[in-house]
Amino acid sequence: MALLLVARDLDIRYGRVDAVRGVSLDLARGEVVAVLGANGAGKSSLLRALLGVQRLAGGRIELAGHDITAWPATRRVSAGLVLVPEGRRIIATLTVQENLLMGAFNRRLTRALLREIDDIYARFPNLAARRNSPAAVLSGGEQQMLAIGRAIVAAPKLMMLDEPSLGLSPRLSDEVFACIRSLSREMGITILLVEQNTQRALELADRAYVIELGRVVTQGKPETLLAGGTLLEAYLGSGKAKPTRAGQAQTV
Repeated sequence: MALLLVARDLDIRYGRVDAVRGVSLDLARGEVVAVLGANGAGKSSLLRALLGVQRLAGGRIELAGHDITAWPATRRVSAGLVLVPEGRRIIATLTVQENLLMGAFNRRLTRALLREIDDIYARFPNLAARRNSPAAVLSGGEQQMLAIGRAIVAAPKLMMLDEPSLGLSPRLSDEVFACIRSLSREMGITILLVEQNTQRALELADRAYVIELGRVVTQGKPETLLAGGTLLEAYLGSGKAKPTRAGQAQTV
């Protein structure tokens, strides 16, 4: 399977603090890959660095065979790398339709684009019913659907989602995870998922990376990670797991 994203030896620092240290990962086209770990492990910083809104202290990023390490975020979005951020970040004073059009800032307003927005409304009927209403009236689940819809309008090859179920009820979380599954299976979008609901993330993912204190400590298929103890150690902060690089899996 052809690789879509390759990241090697990524370092991120905030002053003297190392947030991410030597992280490497690969994503093949069409994969759903989860990044797991406790709060403060460096997961969100990693996504922001891949998008280009967080400065790298070291490392290299390739997208579809192109070195994008020095590209600004706008060029990365135009190339198909899109982030649905934690907290959704919709514009509450704009209408649902206007929020969706914001996702197409790098595209021309054509009939084809408007048809894509109609397809999003067909996928999310609640948004269709409120298309001319301010986004502030939406529920938390509807706001998350709007954030995902806005990302779809950007025509992503790779969609990164940062804590998409945060603050949602179990029922709404189910709807969000079903939506992510359909993006992969029906639309062929590659997914990189950061999610605190570990069980649901592993049910959805083809593979997962586990990060502890800014380092990848293990990776593999969900069944392998659930069978081992490294996943639990990463969440408890035991520090007993040894860092690994892409293509390896190692635990203590």
